[in-house]
Amino acid sequence: MKVLVCPQLLLMSMLMAAPVFAQVVPGTGTKIDYVGDDFEEPGWEFVHNMPKGSHENNERRNGPSGYSKNRRFIEGPERGQPDHMQIIPTPAGGLPHSKNALWVSTLHSGIPGQNTRTVEQDDLIVSCPSRLGTSFRPSESPNCMVRIYFPEADRWEKRNGPHFGFRLGCSTTAEQEREGFLAFGTEMGPEPYWPGIWVHYRHTADQRGPAGSAYLAVRGDNRGRDFRVAEMEQFGWWTFGISVTPDGRIHYYASPGVDPLTPQDLLTSQTPYGFNAERITSFFFNFCNVNDGRTWSTPVVIDDPEMYLVNASRVMQFVQRKEAAEAKRQAYAKRRAEMMAERNARSQNNSRSSR
Repeated sequence: MKVLVCPQLLLMSMLMAAPVFAQVVPGTGTKIDYVGDDFEEPGWEFVHNMPKGSHENNERRNGPSGYSKNRRFIEGPERGQPDHMQIIPTPAGGLPHSKNALWVSTLHSGIPGQNTRTVEQDDLIVSCPSRLGTSFRPSESPNCMVRIYFPEADRWEKRNGPHFGFRLGCSTTAEQEREGFLAFGTEMGPEPYWPGIWVHYRHTADQRGPAGSAYLAVRGDNRGRDFRVAEMEQFGWWTFGISVTPDGRIHYYASPGVDPLTPQDLLTSQTPYGFNAERITSFFFNFCNVNDGRTWSTPVVIDDPEMYLVNASRVMQFVQRKEAAEAKRQAYAKRRAEMMAERNARSQNNSRSSR
């Protein structure tokens, strides 16, 4: 017997069967202390390893890549790292427990040695996969947050447009053009994308705001386009956050001040480019300026970038293995140093005895 199925009823049943995931406010779940940073460690330093990478522009990585000495930040694989990174006392109004934060600005963005006089950007990546040995899954509801200090209007770079970005590294499976000699057609393959929150400054007034003001934009909508979501009513400290729910949707949050984020701080929820995230690799910061060799990007201060997981058991197993390996390495290094000290002491004693 042939069964006829009404397409409308089929669609309704599929929608009813699809799981509905509540929003995950950044800061929810288990904090993964093995990634992120509070900048309180003495001697924090970034090793730049110039020239910067510029693979996005000219397919040159110019390795080895830059990294912070505590290995918690790395130069991005596509663009270079910011030129100036300095630990400073936490600006007034920051987190109560915070003594130090990271001041960041860049000058020579884009391809090393080339002043394009166009807006370019540098990246500062929170090192997650290289430290953990794994990426994050949407089923784990990864969510990250950071406190950011934006200066008063007269210290911003004097141009309209994007100045700073807070973003995720994501990937999905999508249809792609085949590559190679005589290749044709398409195939399914991994597709990276980088959703995030952008801060746009108005050096001159536009239809929506006066000179010296700023607004938040999100990348991106279902077609990947940036769109404005909120005015920045004040400068100073802000809290930004991004979360991913098990359905692969991206949720963006922002609030003035340093208080924990709440459901009311949700800016928007999107499937950028029409993608549902299948893998989350890391989170990172963009610093934009006019690449003319003279103009520094707007100086911002970042503090306590953090990653949380609602379902953390799998990743915590990686953390425990990494911590055990590090403890073993440190114990070996300590024992080796002690043996060398004992050998040197014996050598000195023998030298005295032979005189």
